[in-house]
Amino acid sequence: MSGSFLDLYNDHIKRKLITPDDAQESIAKALDALGTRLSTYSPRKPGLFTTLFGSKKEIDNAPKGLYLYGGVGRGKTMLMDMFYDYIDFEPKMRVHFNEFMATAHALIAQYRKSHEGDSIPLVAEDLAEKAKLICFDEFYVTDIADAMILGRLFTALFKEGVVFIATSNCPIHELYKDGLNQQLFMPFIVLLNGRMVAHEVISPTDFRLRALNGKDLYFTPVDQQADEDVCSLWQAISGKAEGKPAQIIVKGRRLTVPEAAGGAARFNFSDLCEEALGRDDYLALASRYHSIFIDDIPIMRPEDRNQARRFITLIDTLYDQNIRLVATAEAEPGNLYEAGDNAALFERTSSRLIEMRRGAHLVEA
Repeated sequence: MSGSFLDLYNDHIKRKLITPDDAQESIAKALDALGTRLSTYSPRKPGLFTTLFGSKKEIDNAPKGLYLYGGVGRGKTMLMDMFYDYIDFEPKMRVHFNEFMATAHALIAQYRKSHEGDSIPLVAEDLAEKAKLICFDEFYVTDIADAMILGRLFTALFKEGVVFIATSNCPIHELYKDGLNQQLFMPFIVLLNGRMVAHEVISPTDFRLRALNGKDLYFTPVDQQADEDVCSLWQAISGKAEGKPAQIIVKGRRLTVPEAAGGAARFNFSDLCEEALGRDDYLALASRYHSIFIDDIPIMRPEDRNQARRFITLIDTLYDQNIRLVATAEAEPGNLYEAGDNAALFERTSSRLIEMRRGAHLVEA
């Protein structure tokens, strides 16, 4: 390392690579302090005895990790990635939280086949050998299988001396909000609060979305050019070339999201309007994602009245909840549904789509 992380952050500002921001500077200072602690931290080689019984001295010596949460586009991931590239600490790992858990589940299945008894200590030992500093993005728990093993897995990893940095859109106590058997998840919340320092990124500026103001977000006809334009917007908004499937619990039911990343979710029209979904489902999406992508909105005929009704409810919900909509459609808004039940209501939907195509409905923070 040459200089502190804060020096690197300030150098990026001087070079106009990032915009000065008080909230980001506060996080940069926290990362700088963690970097100082990591520079003198020498975790011992992991082992099964350590994982099973732990060492209070080792746990006390390990620096507490950082949990960075707040709205999308505030710079959490950017700062974490800057720190990951900067820090001269090995072994380390940078991974999306879903990928991390997929690896953990695969290791659990592997060790269950080859060893008797509890496989979690062996999984923790394996992961700790690969990385003593783990940075993961988009920490949010929707899978009951993840929820049931996280407490035991992280307890074992902390005993191995692993330090975590995580980004999330929600505070620690909301990681598994409204999930099944939520009471069984509470010990994990207590564990994280004891081993990670939470910092809310309260910047009023969404740097990622600000650049999209005034751009066309509604594309017709549905063709290769429209798909390329939408994929470009997906990359700009989500920060990912491709997202991952996700699930949201709505009153005990699972709502599947085909693709999600960086606070954005992408669907086909059929996913949202041909399934038995309603306002509660659309509100759940609006509470979780700031941007919704809908591909292949068709021209709806009179016999498609159920799909049209759901589409009206969907657009009303996204409009009222200040959600950014990116869409491809077979026709301009006014020509999507010209006759049939709810035709009069659809006139309002068309008007709202016209506003939403350039984000005119958005109330920027």
